[in-house]
Amino acid sequence: MTRTNISASLLVIGLLATSVSLFAHHGAASYDTSKTITVTGTVAEYVWANPHVFVKVDAKDDSGNIVRWNIEAWNPVTQANRGWSKSTFKPGDEVVIETRPVKNGQPIGQFAGKIEINGKQFKLHND
Repeated sequence: MTRTNISASLLVIGLLATSVSLFAHHGAASYDTSKTITVTGTVAEYVWANPHVFVKVDAKDDSGNIVRWNIEAWNPVTQANRGWSKSTFKPGDEVVIETRPVKNGQPIGQFAGKIEINGKQFKLHND
């Protein structure tokens, strides 16, 4: 093999190795896609950043204790195309959010349906 062929082969192998990990990252394997739950609480923080947008919500559990939920959306560009902005949620907003929870029972979810902010419906998608 020539030096050019070896370099090209190494480049292709490197790109393939990187692309496999990128696809794995964006899977929904950690979420229970057969289940949707409703989180009702107060926005503690809204993170408008790559690689994902997050809303952190303080909600009461069945025992009345405050639990901080981390609810994930897509990246800012995708969310902006859906009508979201970095001011969609503000700390102190009262929210009702349908989410797909993670399988391990931690207070982590992925946006899945209804979103209500301060009593007003907000569309998950810009349909």
